[in-house]
Amino acid sequence: MGLVRLDVMAPAQIAATTAATAVPTRLLKFHAPEIVFGIDSMAEAAHAAVRLGGLRPMLVTDPGLIEAGWVAELVGHLRAQCVEAHVWSALTPNPKDHEVTAGHEFYRSHGCDVLIALGGGSVIDAAKGIAILAANGGHILDYAGVDKATAPIPPLVVLPSTSGTGADVSQFCIVTDTTHNTKITILGRALVPDITVIDPRLLTTMPEWLNAATGLDALTHGIEAFVSLGHNQLTDHHALRSVVMVTENLVTTIERPQDMPARVLMAQAALEAGLAFTNAILGAAHAMSHQVGGLLDLPHGVINGVLLPHVVRFNAEADPAPFATIATCLGIADKRAPELESALALADRLQELARQVGVPRGLAELGVRDADVPVLAHNALQDACLTTNPRPIDDAQLRALFRAAL
Repeated sequence: MGLVRLDVMAPAQIAATTAATAVPTRLLKFHAPEIVFGIDSMAEAAHAAVRLGGLRPMLVTDPGLIEAGWVAELVGHLRAQCVEAHVWSALTPNPKDHEVTAGHEFYRSHGCDVLIALGGGSVIDAAKGIAILAANGGHILDYAGVDKATAPIPPLVVLPSTSGTGADVSQFCIVTDTTHNTKITILGRALVPDITVIDPRLLTTMPEWLNAATGLDALTHGIEAFVSLGHNQLTDHHALRSVVMVTENLVTTIERPQDMPARVLMAQAALEAGLAFTNAILGAAHAMSHQVGGLLDLPHGVINGVLLPHVVRFNAEADPAPFATIATCLGIADKRAPELESALALADRLQELARQVGVPRGLAELGVRDADVPVLAHNALQDACLTTNPRPIDDAQLRALFRAAL
């Protein structure tokens, strides 16, 4: 599978498809951190931490990145700036509420003054949770919802090691509530990192399953942002570019893990999808995925890969037009074809891609039982991501969607 030359083919095509969405009289706001992007850019994170006033940085990471040698490299860059990092890695995938509490205690006891997150979505979400508690106190579950954390958080520098979560540019923080076995969504402008440093080298040590999962997460971000009720002409461009880049390059990175041109494009896809969804918000696939991940502690992107085609079909029944636009950009439908036909072709292509990268055929293979569906649907209705789903959805429809995905 070849690489997409987005600098050549995408701007004219995507500009044509997004121009119709422009509403000149509408007031728009676009949240984004300072972004440093490029191979061998890791050293910039150390400069950024110092520039933000950091003297005692807390470096949040995970054991896999320590083993891969990336933490030692970053610590070396910090030492070159005469700064000694306090490394904390006592967290697990899908960060738990008690882990965030423990991380905050580490931050406080070491007198830290800046946070650096080196890792995937779990690491970045944990760092954001720690930052919330450092500034606002209390328990992390107190901040579920929108703009509940009112005090400014400490400076936050992020280095993503996966190509998909978007946490490095987003205003989201997802934490597992271990009492109720669900995930809470914390949403607020204060959670957008100050600086994100994207070094595509970090992607080369991802396990294959994580590469697939985070790539499908980026794809879901792009599609849900494009059809979201909160979308606009500033987000549409990023959303469509990300969808094209993922569909054309994800399989390449799995087949040839050291292919740096493909890795660079996947890093860019994750970045652009993140910029799109943090400003347009998401939809039903994420609202549902959060509940499954909270119940069974499963990889978020894998769950998205199972759910997304079903959600696309459901939403397209009400309005197939934006899905038809995506299908046209991907070259899997003619723009003269009936819109619903094109939207269903998109759903089929998404299902095919998920199979190509090893995603199970249904939620049952991941451990979800029919008896779990009522609770999953009830909890999904409370998720903030559902508010911008393009089609209204009730408890009965959510149950039907979960069962269709089993």
